[in-house]
Amino acid sequence: MKGKIWDWYAPIYKRAMRAEERSYAFLYRRIPKLIRGKEVLELATGPGLLAKRVAPVTKCMLATDYSAGMIAEAKKGACPKNLRFEVADALSLPYADASFDAVIIVNALHLLPEPERALREIARVLRPDGILIAPNFVKKRERLAGRCWELLLALAGLRFTNQWTAEEYRAFLEKYGWEVLFYKELRARMPLLYTECKRRANRIK
Repeated sequence: MKGKIWDWYAPIYKRAMRAEERSYAFLYRRIPKLIRGKEVLELATGPGLLAKRVAPVTKCMLATDYSAGMIAEAKKGACPKNLRFEVADALSLPYADASFDAVIIVNALHLLPEPERALREIARVLRPDGILIAPNFVKKRERLAGRCWELLLALAGLRFTNQWTAEEYRAFLEKYGWEVLFYKELRARMPLLYTECKRRANRIK
């Protein structure tokens, strides 16, 4: 059902994200420094806004989404030659172990029914020295704008399966085997916690 909702939402997603340009500008500046010359997988790419901006510095990039509608939108317009889009489920990735140097998943873990399963899949397809870049919306009770935005999304059928504070989100990543190397809270309609992680040797399987 959620896939169909995102298929419906896909044509207007780019316009909806225009209000987040300031927070995404940080991602556009920082992420290319981390993925230059690497083989990169993006999960929940949506219409491919981030992928199209950062792919040119990579060796190659595969950007995926659960929604076929989002992938159809992503394929529209100009696209770097080293970037490919395809439909894939973050909870059951069709890729071999240790296939990528970096995995990016932006603002999606809070929407997944089993985000810990997605983290295990990410760990599986990452190479041992790989990096996970996982910015995610976090909650702040005092932010009225964030609560209103969340309500609007719920009315459209897009409900948050998980809601973490910044501290809870970092603890969640640590619990499921990731060491948070760097984090930064960014201002947006809903606060965005940018995180960079690496696998711990004794991660939970």
